[in-house]
Amino acid sequence: MTRDLTVDDLVIAGIALAAGLLGAFLLRAVLRWLAGHADRTRWSGDDVIVAALRTVAPWVAVSGGVAGAAAALPLRGALQHTVNQVLTVLLIFVVTVSAARVFAGLVRTVTASRSGVAGSATIFVNITRVLVLAIGFLVVLQTLGISIAPLLTALGVGGLAVALALQDTLANLFAGIHILASKTVQPGDYIRLSSGEEGYVEDINWRQTTVRDLSNNLVVIPNGQLAKTNMTNFMRPEQQLTITVQVGVAYDSDLEQVERVTAEVVTEVMKEITGAVPEHEPAIRFHTFGDSRIGFTVILGVGEFSDQYRIKHEFIKRLHRRYRDEGIRIPSPARTVALQQGAVVLPQQRTTPPGPPAGVRAGTRGDSTADPCRDEPDHEIS
Repeated sequence: MTRDLTVDDLVIAGIALAAGLLGAFLLRAVLRWLAGHADRTRWSGDDVIVAALRTVAPWVAVSGGVAGAAAALPLRGALQHTVNQVLTVLLIFVVTVSAARVFAGLVRTVTASRSGVAGSATIFVNITRVLVLAIGFLVVLQTLGISIAPLLTALGVGGLAVALALQDTLANLFAGIHILASKTVQPGDYIRLSSGEEGYVEDINWRQTTVRDLSNNLVVIPNGQLAKTNMTNFMRPEQQLTITVQVGVAYDSDLEQVERVTAEVVTEVMKEITGAVPEHEPAIRFHTFGDSRIGFTVILGVGEFSDQYRIKHEFIKRLHRRYRDEGIRIPSPARTVALQQGAVVLPQQRTTPPGPPAGVRAGTRGDSTADPCRDEPDHEIS
C-alpha cells in the first residue's frame, strides 16, 4: 500500500532532479577543461577517454537525479521497478556505446603508433566495436530478466548456417586479419600485385583492401585475392630503395672520365632533388659492349617509390647537359649494311644418268668416274 503524495515529496524529488542536472553541467565543464589539457599531450589515448567520459558522465548524473526523484515519490512497487529498469537499461546503453568508442579509439591509437601494424586499418576497430556492443546487448537482456542461454545456443546453430552461406565474406575477413597479423602490408605502403595492380594502400577493412594508384583512382581488391597473389611491397623492410638507369657512351670515350662525370652528376642530384637520399654513394657499373656503345648502369637512391620519377627526370636532364659540355658522345643506334653485286650462274640442266659401266656393280663408283647420281651444288648469289 502506498502513501499519498505530499508537497515534501515533490520538493525532495525536485531537489534530486535539480542536483542531477547541476552535476551533469559541472561534469561537462570539468571534462571540457580536461579535454583542453589532453590535446596538449603526445598520447592521443587520453583524448579518446576524455571524449567518452564527456558523453557518459552527464548521463550518469541525470540518471542518478531521476532515480533519486523516483525514490522520493510514493510510487507503487511495479512502477518503481519499471522506472529502475528503464534507468538501468539507459545507463547500460550509454556505457556500452561509450565503451565501444573508447576501445575502438584505443585500438586505433595503438595500431597507429606502432610500426608494422596497420594504423588506419578499420578491421580491428570494427571487430572491437562489434564485440563491445554485443556484450552490452547481452547485459541488457540479462538485466531485463531474459535468459541469454537459449539465445547463445540459437546463435551457435544459426552461426553455422550463416558461415556456410557467407563463405566468401568470411574468407575475406580472415584473410584481412591474416594480412594485418603477418605485418606484411599496412596503409601507406606502395604495393604491386602480380596481376598488375599497384598503388598506395589506403585501408584494409573486413572485406577488401583499397589501393590508390598514382592517378588517384581507387582500386578495390578483395582480401582473399590479396592474400593469394604474389605481391611486392616497396616500403618493407624499409622505405628507401634504389633504382637503376641504363646509359651508353661511344667506344672512343674515356671511361675514366665518363665514370667521374657521371658520379658528380649523381652526387649533385642526390643532394639537390627532393626525395633523393643525400648519403647515397654513386654507383656506376659498366657491363656491355653493345653494337654502337658501351653500356653501363647507374644506381640512384630514392626516399620512397613515387620519388623515382622526379629523380630519374632530373638525373637524365643533368647528365645529358654535362655530357654535352664534357664532349662525351651518346651515340644513337646505327647499323652498316654492305651490298656486293656478283654474277648469277644458273645450274646446268641434268639428264637421266646412264646405267653403270660393265664390270662395275650397281651402287659403286669407278676409280676415275664420278658418281653420276650426285647432284651438282647450287650456285648462290653473292
